[in-house]
Amino acid sequence: MVVSSAAAADEKKHNVEATVHLVYGACPHDCPDGCALETLVDGQGRALSVRGRADHPITRGWLCAKVNRYLERVYHPERLLYPQRRKGPKGSGSFTRISWEEAFAEISERWRQIIAEHGAQCILPYSYAGTLGLVNGAVADSRFWNRLGASRLKRAICGYAAEEAVRLTIGWRLAPSPDMLLQSRLILIWGSNPASTAPHIMPFLRQAQRQGAKVIVVDPVRTLTARSADLHIQPYPGTDAALALAMMHVIVTRGLHNQAWIEAHTVGWEQLRARIMQYPPERAAEITGLAVETITELAVTYATTSPAMLRVTDGINRHSNGGQTVRALLCLPALTGQYGLAGGGVMYSTSDWLQWDAEAVKHEHDPACPPAPRTLNMNRLGALLTGEADPPIYALYVYNANPVASAPNAGKIVEGLKRDDLFVVVHDLFETDTARYADILLPATSQLEQTDLHKAYGHLALQYNAQAIAPLGEARSNWDVMRGLAQAMGFQEPWLHEDPEAVIRGVLEATAAHSPLLEGITLERLQREGWVPLAIPEERRIPFADGRFGTPSGKVEFYSQQAAELGYDPLPDWVPDSESPFTASTADQRERLVLVSPGAHHFISSSFGNVTTLRRKEGRPSVRLHPEDARARGIQDGQLVRLWNERGSCLLFAEISTEVRPGVLAASSVWWPRFSPDGRNINWLTSDRLADFNGGSTFHTTFVQIEPVTTEPQPISATQETVRN
Repeated sequence: MVVSSAAAADEKKHNVEATVHLVYGACPHDCPDGCALETLVDGQGRALSVRGRADHPITRGWLCAKVNRYLERVYHPERLLYPQRRKGPKGSGSFTRISWEEAFAEISERWRQIIAEHGAQCILPYSYAGTLGLVNGAVADSRFWNRLGASRLKRAICGYAAEEAVRLTIGWRLAPSPDMLLQSRLILIWGSNPASTAPHIMPFLRQAQRQGAKVIVVDPVRTLTARSADLHIQPYPGTDAALALAMMHVIVTRGLHNQAWIEAHTVGWEQLRARIMQYPPERAAEITGLAVETITELAVTYATTSPAMLRVTDGINRHSNGGQTVRALLCLPALTGQYGLAGGGVMYSTSDWLQWDAEAVKHEHDPACPPAPRTLNMNRLGALLTGEADPPIYALYVYNANPVASAPNAGKIVEGLKRDDLFVVVHDLFETDTARYADILLPATSQLEQTDLHKAYGHLALQYNAQAIAPLGEARSNWDVMRGLAQAMGFQEPWLHEDPEAVIRGVLEATAAHSPLLEGITLERLQREGWVPLAIPEERRIPFADGRFGTPSGKVEFYSQQAAELGYDPLPDWVPDSESPFTASTADQRERLVLVSPGAHHFISSSFGNVTTLRRKEGRPSVRLHPEDARARGIQDGQLVRLWNERGSCLLFAEISTEVRPGVLAASSVWWPRFSPDGRNINWLTSDRLADFNGGSTFHTTFVQIEPVTTEPQPISATQETVRN
């Protein structure tokens, strides 16, 4: 029988359509929403669409502006597909293709040489939150490196100061599910912009407003969230602790505090009361730049509206005084008895509802692992690479991160990456600004090409990510590369060679042995259903409803003996940011403006920063400044401007706006340096100084000069973009 070409084409199309199937997954990115995904895959193994699951209580059938474009990331024409070896100068971006066998052989040979001559602690893995998966995040971050004996990395770039503050004050990170906002009468969003960084909270926020809840945003920038709030209050950056203490002053002096709750559930009330009395609203007004009436009205509104939910995320802690700021904020719900109320308390993170069994994840106490060596803070990467580490770092392995774009004091990082005696391996989906300094460049998989399990930090469900498509080219997941490196190094321990399903099963079973929240949750159920809620009894879903806190006393600790033993002030206080008008001592410093770097709406840190559609939507690398500051410096709207301080400089486009208060600059992050006018981004300006608590980052403690650029910068070639320093 003769079949026409048209009929054959129709039959082929029918066969492909008949084999289209749906694969359940999870968004891997650093966002509290932790969305449940479904990927439609055709009969040829190509992903056709990525959507949010409609049956998930938080995702509810839609995705953010970033992940809506996920296939543009997966099938980006610049995806790395094969291992490569550098063939030009460091930073040139010149590579030649090699095999995985060659890559593993060269890496293992160089590492063995370093270990023999200097010790394994001279090898540093550097990663953060490129994926939040159990397998390709937590397990890849620990098992192989513990067996190797490499330096540990203190992953303190995001929320370490805040996490320490929570531990010292209330003990556990137990935020409620976002739907608890529907029971709030007041929602106080402090230093957070969920419309851009946790958008699936916004429908709950809007519904709460329609039901009569009042939404107040405290932020030095008029963010997308602030635009739709009932009230927006703009303190000077880094003065939030003074504002919180002054609110407490008003609450106490007007008798609006809950004395009975304080006596039953707190430690150190009299000491805190004495500290509060040092912050009358008149003093706080001078510090924050707010009117006394604004401070007073905010305090009274908070104290007299119940339930009141305080929404705090990690941006507020990225100051040199970030830990004490969060401590002060956490005292507010205790003062008014909001902890333990449905719709009241604090919404920070859900991370401590379920903690994975640490030994099952890390195997750090296995007899095969050498004793734990030194721990190095990732915020200090540039300093560590240029002399601070002793003994020096001779090998750097970067994955799940792009530090040249995303880490503070990036110019210092570039200086370190140029070292001839530093062996650099980068594992990524793309040739990022960091990857250009690699000696060996390895291709990574996207979330659609790997298997993983995800535990969100903004809701109360687990999500299984099934591999939807085959890896593009020769790309490998983080864990697959770790398994290959273990084999190349001759490590035979079975826990270094498990497949992803075995890893997940082992961690689930070990954790379930001591956590009732995993009752009924198995690997098979997760594979079948995709997402499963944690087994939290209804009576426990309101955090701290039983009046028990995770501190040594079991109470809210206004006064923290643990803090005192760590060398911190045991009581919350306001200390001026180390770079601010309060600490300026020279004429140059007094002319400076404080620079904050809120998250961009269309990027997640530096992820998606090379997706053309999203870059166009974000606009161009800009800095917002108030008309008064622009006028004083002769800066016109849209003009190219130079920002600089003692760490470095960058060029941005001026956006004159009343969305920032006088004295403040705001530049959305994180733009890839290569897409900036002079091949640098704002992290050439940010400080690698550590915060007051726990070695946290201080991105928002950045003081800069700004001036108009009278001549356009010369175009720079692709090989120059990140070499310039």
